[in-house]
Amino acid sequence: MLTSIVGINWGDEGKGRMVDLLSKDYDIVCRYQGGNNAGHTVINERGRFILNLLPSGILREGVVCVMGPGMVIDIKHLAGEMARLREAGIQITPDNLKISDRAVITMPYNVQQDCLEEARLADKKFGSTKRGIAPVYADKYLKKAFRMGELLHFDRLKRRLPDIVDWKNLTVVNAYGAEAVQTQDMLAYFEEYGLPLCAYICDVGLYLDRAHKEGKKILLEAQLGALRDLDYGIYPYTSSSNNIAAYGPIGAGVPNLKLDKTIGIMKAYSSCVGEGPFTAEYFGEKAEKLRAAGGEYGAATGRPRRVGPFDVVASKYGIRCQGADEIALTKLDILSGHDRLEVCTAYELDGKKLTEFPFPDVLDDCKPVFETLPGWNCDISKCRKKEELPQEALAYIRFIEQACECKIRYVSVGAERDAYIEL
Repeated sequence: MLTSIVGINWGDEGKGRMVDLLSKDYDIVCRYQGGNNAGHTVINERGRFILNLLPSGILREGVVCVMGPGMVIDIKHLAGEMARLREAGIQITPDNLKISDRAVITMPYNVQQDCLEEARLADKKFGSTKRGIAPVYADKYLKKAFRMGELLHFDRLKRRLPDIVDWKNLTVVNAYGAEAVQTQDMLAYFEEYGLPLCAYICDVGLYLDRAHKEGKKILLEAQLGALRDLDYGIYPYTSSSNNIAAYGPIGAGVPNLKLDKTIGIMKAYSSCVGEGPFTAEYFGEKAEKLRAAGGEYGAATGRPRRVGPFDVVASKYGIRCQGADEIALTKLDILSGHDRLEVCTAYELDGKKLTEFPFPDVLDDCKPVFETLPGWNCDISKCRKKEELPQEALAYIRFIEQACECKIRYVSVGAERDAYIEL
């Protein structure tokens, strides 16, 4: 059984809490792309955790977590994340965490280059998290990156390092006028943060393939959402990797396997971190009220998220890109206390009504078309059965389900592990 949990919109839909919840039914959880440029916030009986690199399944005893070859790994950040979890009593050993030997290492100069470029762009910046993600993926495709498996062959890595540093300085020094990267500093980085991870590094593709043949259930965990996918998102305001479900088996290390199910995650309203077009965006007091109610601040960066009503146009597109079989609708409880709720059901462009998501370049010229639905003025956070929800909340769910043409199976009504309803 191979299942993927993916974001339908701009990211921050609540994938971490759903992975934490559903991982009880799986043997293995695997992150298959991205780095520490986004975070998953998980609240359960053991506490509140923010995970940037480790799969959310690390919080579930008995689950093996895998970091796939499609990831880019900041080894210093990973060391800190592992240390914080251990301090909270979470066990992390080579038995329950396996890191792909083919995953790429995010280097300090990648982070430096990211910051230098955002500074150069000034008011034209992309809204990068400044975690080095775009530069390290660029290095990967230029075949100038280091991979986790090279730590197992350290003498060869040391011989290769000076040439890579010289090449990187062509950009850092000659293009940006910054201080040169020093080979010795990069070697020290590998020694301090990389070598302690050697016991976790293995051929995860072989491990997952064997596990699949043994009948183990594998859950693939994506970062961000369809609208941040490099190829299908709101380019260039995207991440630098493919987070769509179809890439999942490739990024996990098992391109020979096919997905059995894709679960899409989307919020009961819209939120977006960073720059780029966001057609249904709220502003002013309206936005601040929704942002405060939902605690809409980035888990990785702390940046205030842009917010708006549920966007049918963007969500239908995300569902199609992800090939979602069913949906988990999160944060429905945040909409409690409103007499009326707006939903963006179409865009208007040059006087024409659009119901399908357009080419990203024209999104800035699109205006939202809203429909209004009855709200509910009661707390639903204690509801655990469909029958306990007010009729207005059920009607809202049904409206979204029909408009997006995909069944909603789960509805979260709170951040805690058990605060959900299975329809």
